[in-house]
Amino acid sequence: MTKKILVTGGAGFIGSHLVDELISNYGHQVTILDILDEQVHGKSGNPPRYLNPEAIFLRGSVADYQFLEEQMKDHEVIVHLAAKVGVGQSMYEIKKYIHHNSLGTANMLNILVNKEHDVKKLIIASSNTVYGEGKANCADCGDVYPNLRSEDQLKQQDWEVNCPKCGKKVTPIATDEFTPFDSSSIYALSKQSQEEMAHLIGKTYGINTTILRFFLVYGQRQALSNPYTGVCAIFSARLFNGKRPIVFEDGLQSRDFVNVKDICQGLVLALENSSAKGENFNLGSGSPITIKEVAEILSEKINPDLTPIYRGEYRKGDIRHCVADISKIRRMLGYEPKIEFKDGIDELIKWIAPRNSDIQDKSREANDQLRSRGLLK
Repeated sequence: MTKKILVTGGAGFIGSHLVDELISNYGHQVTILDILDEQVHGKSGNPPRYLNPEAIFLRGSVADYQFLEEQMKDHEVIVHLAAKVGVGQSMYEIKKYIHHNSLGTANMLNILVNKEHDVKKLIIASSNTVYGEGKANCADCGDVYPNLRSEDQLKQQDWEVNCPKCGKKVTPIATDEFTPFDSSSIYALSKQSQEEMAHLIGKTYGINTTILRFFLVYGQRQALSNPYTGVCAIFSARLFNGKRPIVFEDGLQSRDFVNVKDICQGLVLALENSSAKGENFNLGSGSPITIKEVAEILSEKINPDLTPIYRGEYRKGDIRHCVADISKIRRMLGYEPKIEFKDGIDELIKWIAPRNSDIQDKSREANDQLRSRGLLK
């Protein structure tokens, strides 16, 4: 059945792919609401050329209450992707991140509670960052939830994580949805607040709400000149600008990289499946890969002469390991990742190559901002 769907942040990397999926494969009527943030979309103020022409595009912010109220009332489903994204940047642009992420979601929930509308389903995009270090196993203490590494530990280049009970080194294991919140940045905290507000209001007023915790998303249409867009795009931007990728710590920190097409699969399943109501789901690949591997794969494919740089630098608040346990979304919604990292990276590079003359590497500027505030050592 055709639905009227509002996708906030729908002109962005993930949102635009979702809009294509909803229109082309499901025939839904889709409205895009997007602020066209300069950091993501550049200074032109124009919607990106890849936007689906069958979607209705509206430029505006979820932080603009009256504008948001007008757009929400005629839609049956809201997929809320709009957010400021950047873990490090959020630690010095605090007001901006809370304004767009927490206040924007509060506006949406306030409208759902107090105004007339047709909304029957709300999907909120959250993040793996709400877990902090996630879950690990200690040989003596069993499964534990480690604390962030102290600055003293990082100064000594003692990179691996300690057991919070006995202090011994632990082994990272897949992080499930029962892992407690341990937000270590303003960005993560804003996502945590989105989750908690949405579930509270959803349960109180019977609003069908689902939270999806995205792990590290990569793929075509990433904002290549945005130094906070994700490590695959950051490394690629440097390589296409003739610069070596800079890897923090020793590069052996592991992450869960999930292709944007699999993110869209999860979003559609959450939209279509009634068992998603009131649930949190991890949305990742379920497979770890180190940042060192990512840097070396990209270097080899783009320019083998530009090998990664390892300086032993670190960012305060960075986690060491976090990989998704996706057994819940597999069991309840039938989700199954389809894009392996090696294939997804080939697609990404193929997409980037014709655009390499337009790519600006702004990673140095971003790192200078972090360093000036004592966040990068």
